[in-house]
Amino acid sequence: MNTRAKGGAGRGARSLARIAAVQALYQMDMAGTDLNDVIREFETLRFSASEQAPGAGETDAQFFADILRGVVRRQRDIDPAIDEQLATGWRLVRVDSILRAILRGGVFELMERRDVPARVAINEYIEVAHAFFDGDEPKVVNGVLDRLARRLRPKEFEARPADAAEG
Repeated sequence: MNTRAKGGAGRGARSLARIAAVQALYQMDMAGTDLNDVIREFETLRFSASEQAPGAGETDAQFFADILRGVVRRQRDIDPAIDEQLATGWRLVRVDSILRAILRGGVFELMERRDVPARVAINEYIEVAHAFFDGDEPKVVNGVLDRLARRLRPKEFEARPADAAEG
C-alpha cells in the first residue's frame, strides 16, 4: 500500500480531485489535520501548476473541497453505512486508512452528489483504489459502494424496458 497515488496522466479534473480528497482524508485521519488547514494546504501547495505532475491536468479544487467538507459533515451517517456493508466481524476502524478514506468519499458522493450518477461514482472510486492498491481492495470498494448505491439510489438500478428486452 502506498499513500501516494500512482499515475495521474489522462485523468480528468474530478478524478484528480477524488484522489486528492482521499489523500487529504487520510492525512486528516492519521495526523488529525484540521479540515480548513488541509483544504488550504492542498489548494496552495499541491494544486499549484508547479506541483502537479506533468500531463496530469488540473484538479477540480471546488469538487475536492466539497468532498472533504461533505465527508466531515456526514461522517456520523457514512461510517455506520459502511460498517453495515463490511464482512461479519469487520468494522470500519479495522480497515486500512486509505481504504477507509476511499469508502468515505464514495459513500458521501452516493449520499449527496446526485449530479454524479451512482455507477460513475462507483467506477471512479474503484479507479482511485487501483491508484493506491494492487490487491483485492478495489473489489472491496466495488462491493461496498455497489450495495450502498442500490439501497441509496434504487431508481438508478431499475431495469429499463430496453434492458429487459435484451436480457
